[in-house]
Amino acid sequence: MATTALNIAQRLGVPTLTTLCATFLAWRLGLADAAQLIADQQTVSATPGSWLQLMIVLAESGQPIGDCGIHFLSNASQQVELGITLDPRYQNRGLACEALRGVLGYVFDTLNMQRVSATTDAENTAAQKLFRRLGFRQEAHFVENIWFKGAWGSEYVFAMLQREWQSRPISGRSTPDVS
Repeated sequence: MATTALNIAQRLGVPTLTTLCATFLAWRLGLADAAQLIADQQTVSATPGSWLQLMIVLAESGQPIGDCGIHFLSNASQQVELGITLDPRYQNRGLACEALRGVLGYVFDTLNMQRVSATTDAENTAAQKLFRRLGFRQEAHFVENIWFKGAWGSEYVFAMLQREWQSRPISGRSTPDVS
Protein backbone atom coordinates (compact mmCIF):
# COMPACT_ATOMS: atom_id res chain seq x y z
CA MET A 1 0.00 0.00 0.00
CA ALA A 2 2.84 2.44 0.76
CA THR A 3 4.23 1.94 -2.75
CA THR A 4 0.84 2.82 -4.22
CA ALA A 5 0.61 5.89 -2.00
CA LEU A 6 4.12 6.96 -3.02
CA ASN A 7 3.27 6.54 -6.70
CA ILE A 8 0.14 8.66 -6.27
CA ALA A 9 2.08 11.33 -4.39
CA GLN A 10 4.72 11.40 -7.13
CA ARG A 11 2.02 11.66 -9.84
CA LEU A 12 0.48 14.52 -7.91
CA GLY A 13 3.83 16.28 -8.01
CA VAL A 14 3.61 17.26 -4.37
CA PRO A 15 6.86 19.28 -4.23
CA THR A 16 5.74 21.36 -7.23
CA LEU A 17 2.23 21.86 -5.90
CA THR A 18 3.39 22.91 -2.48
CA THR A 19 5.87 25.36 -3.98
CA LEU A 20 3.31 26.92 -6.33
CA CYS A 21 0.47 27.05 -3.80
CA ALA A 22 2.47 27.84 -0.66
CA THR A 23 1.44 31.49 -0.58
CA PHE A 24 -1.74 30.76 1.40
CA LEU A 25 -0.84 27.43 3.04
CA ALA A 26 0.42 27.26 6.60
CA TRP A 27 2.01 23.84 6.10
CA ARG A 28 4.43 22.20 3.72
CA LEU A 29 4.01 18.60 2.66
CA GLY A 30 7.03 16.59 1.56
CA LEU A 31 6.85 13.46 -0.58
CA ALA A 32 7.14 11.07 2.39
CA ASP A 33 4.40 12.99 4.26
CA ALA A 34 2.15 12.86 1.20
CA ALA A 35 2.70 9.12 0.83
CA GLN A 36 1.81 8.57 4.51
CA LEU A 37 -1.27 10.80 4.24
CA ILE A 38 -2.56 8.81 1.27
CA ALA A 39 -1.77 5.46 2.92
CA ASP A 40 -3.64 6.53 6.07
CA GLN A 41 -6.76 7.41 4.06
CA GLN A 42 -7.46 4.20 2.19
CA THR A 43 -10.94 4.09 3.76
CA VAL A 44 -13.44 6.93 4.16
CA SER A 45 -13.98 7.90 7.80
CA ALA A 46 -15.97 10.75 9.31
CA THR A 47 -14.27 10.52 12.70
CA PRO A 48 -14.47 13.82 14.61
CA GLY A 49 -11.13 15.63 14.47
CA SER A 50 -10.00 13.82 11.33
CA TRP A 51 -9.35 15.06 7.79
CA LEU A 52 -10.31 13.37 4.54
CA GLN A 53 -8.22 14.49 1.55
CA LEU A 54 -9.81 13.99 -1.87
CA MET A 55 -7.59 14.17 -4.93
CA ILE A 56 -8.85 16.41 -7.76
CA VAL A 57 -8.12 14.86 -11.15
CA LEU A 58 -8.85 15.90 -14.72
CA ALA A 59 -11.77 13.79 -15.97
CA GLU A 60 -10.30 13.30 -19.45
CA SER A 61 -6.82 12.21 -18.39
CA GLY A 62 -6.96 11.28 -14.70
CA GLN A 63 -4.07 13.68 -14.06
CA PRO A 64 -4.03 14.93 -10.45
CA ILE A 65 -4.25 18.72 -10.25
CA GLY A 66 -5.02 19.38 -6.59
CA ASP A 67 -6.94 18.25 -3.56
CA CYS A 68 -9.87 19.13 -1.36
CA GLY A 69 -9.80 18.52 2.37
CA ILE A 70 -12.81 17.79 4.55
CA HIS A 71 -12.15 18.41 8.26
CA PHE A 72 -14.62 16.64 10.53
CA LEU A 73 -14.68 19.06 13.44
CA SER A 74 -14.17 17.55 16.88
CA ASN A 75 -16.08 20.28 18.72
CA ALA A 76 -19.14 20.51 16.45
CA SER A 77 -21.01 17.43 15.28
CA GLN A 78 -22.67 17.59 11.86
CA GLN A 79 -20.26 20.34 10.80
CA VAL A 80 -17.20 20.21 8.56
CA GLU A 81 -14.60 22.65 7.33
CA LEU A 82 -13.40 22.56 3.71
CA GLY A 83 -10.07 23.46 2.20
CA ILE A 84 -8.94 23.29 -1.41
CA THR A 85 -5.61 23.47 -3.22
CA LEU A 86 -5.45 23.63 -7.01
CA ASP A 87 -2.35 23.76 -9.16
CA PRO A 88 -2.19 27.37 -10.43
CA ARG A 89 -1.84 26.07 -14.00
CA TYR A 90 -5.45 24.83 -13.74
CA GLN A 91 -7.02 27.79 -11.96
CA ASN A 92 -9.62 30.11 -13.55
CA ARG A 93 -11.19 27.23 -15.52
CA GLY A 94 -14.09 26.43 -13.19
CA LEU A 95 -12.39 23.24 -11.98
CA ALA A 96 -12.26 24.23 -8.30
CA CYS A 97 -15.94 25.18 -8.42
CA GLU A 98 -16.81 21.84 -10.06
CA ALA A 99 -14.76 19.91 -7.50
CA LEU A 100 -16.29 21.73 -4.54
CA ARG A 101 -19.83 21.25 -5.89
CA GLY A 102 -19.15 17.53 -5.85
CA VAL A 103 -17.72 17.67 -2.34
CA LEU A 104 -20.68 19.73 -1.12
CA GLY A 105 -23.04 17.14 -2.61
CA TYR A 106 -21.19 14.41 -0.76
CA VAL A 107 -21.04 16.34 2.54
CA PHE A 108 -24.67 17.48 2.54
CA ASP A 109 -26.50 14.75 0.61
CA THR A 110 -24.51 11.63 1.60
CA LEU A 111 -23.04 12.50 5.01
CA ASN A 112 -26.09 14.61 5.97
CA MET A 113 -23.99 17.41 7.51
CA GLN A 114 -25.77 20.52 8.80
CA ARG A 115 -23.10 23.14 8.15
CA VAL A 116 -19.95 23.61 6.07
CA SER A 117 -17.40 26.35 6.65
CA ALA A 118 -14.23 27.51 4.91
CA THR A 119 -11.56 29.93 6.09
CA THR A 120 -9.55 31.96 3.59
CA ASP A 121 -6.63 34.33 3.86
CA ALA A 122 -7.98 37.88 3.53
CA GLU A 123 -5.57 38.43 0.62
CA ASN A 124 -6.74 35.34 -1.29
CA THR A 125 -9.43 37.03 -3.38
CA ALA A 126 -9.68 34.05 -5.76
CA ALA A 127 -10.76 31.75 -2.90
CA GLN A 128 -13.22 34.35 -1.62
CA LYS A 129 -14.82 34.64 -5.07
CA LEU A 130 -14.95 30.85 -5.35
CA PHE A 131 -16.86 30.39 -2.09
CA ARG A 132 -19.24 33.25 -2.88
CA ARG A 133 -19.88 31.77 -6.35
CA LEU A 134 -20.81 28.48 -4.67
CA GLY A 135 -23.38 30.25 -2.47
CA PHE A 136 -21.40 30.53 0.76
CA ARG A 137 -22.00 33.62 2.85
CA GLN A 138 -19.24 35.50 4.62
CA GLU A 139 -19.72 35.14 8.37
CA ALA A 140 -16.59 36.73 9.78
CA HIS A 141 -13.55 38.86 9.08
CA PHE A 142 -10.82 38.26 11.63
CA VAL A 143 -8.29 41.08 11.51
CA GLU A 144 -4.65 40.18 12.22
CA ASN A 145 -5.73 37.06 14.11
CA ILE A 146 -3.05 34.64 12.93
CA TRP A 147 0.75 34.76 12.93
CA PHE A 148 1.62 33.50 9.46
CA LYS A 149 5.02 33.40 7.77
CA GLY A 150 6.50 36.10 9.98
CA ALA A 151 3.58 38.55 9.99
CA TRP A 152 0.07 38.96 11.33
CA GLY A 153 -2.53 37.82 8.83
CA SER A 154 -6.26 38.35 8.52
CA GLU A 155 -8.88 35.75 7.55
CA TYR A 156 -12.45 35.49 6.28
CA VAL A 157 -14.82 32.71 7.32
CA PHE A 158 -17.48 31.54 4.87
CA ALA A 159 -20.31 29.08 5.60
CA MET A 160 -23.29 27.30 4.08
CA LEU A 161 -26.13 25.38 5.73
CA GLN A 162 -27.62 22.15 4.41
CA ARG A 163 -30.98 23.90 3.79
CA GLU A 164 -29.17 26.56 1.72
CA TRP A 165 -27.49 23.83 -0.34
CA GLN A 166 -30.79 22.00 -0.83
CA SER A 167 -32.52 25.17 -2.04
CA ARG A 168 -29.99 25.46 -4.91
CA PRO A 169 -31.02 24.18 -8.34
CA ILE A 170 -30.56 20.39 -8.68
CA SER A 171 -28.34 20.92 -11.77
CA GLY A 172 -25.69 22.51 -9.55
CA ARG A 173 -25.27 19.41 -7.38
CA SER A 174 -23.18 16.32 -7.89
CA THR A 175 -21.56 13.71 -5.67
CA PRO A 176 -17.97 12.58 -6.30
CA ASP A 177 -16.70 9.02 -6.21
CA VAL A 178 -14.83 8.79 -2.90
CA SER A 179 -14.29 5.06 -2.93
